[in-house]
Amino acid sequence: MKKPGAEVTREELLQFFDGKVAKWWIPDDVAFVTEIPLTATGKMQKLKLREQFKDYKLPTA
Repeated sequence: MKKPGAEVTREELLQFFDGKVAKWWIPDDVAFVTEIPLTATGKMQKLKLREQFKDYKLPTA
């Protein structure tokens, strides 16, 4: 999630990681969401995220 008022693009975020972390740690893509589903204890609900992004396709290079 982006901070309120923050303006950053997918390309800018991926470029930020370049040279700071190992190349294989850089994500293949970035998706901005308005809300991350959480459990009652505050953990991410991975099953709901998988359901939300089940039809998502990575951009081709």
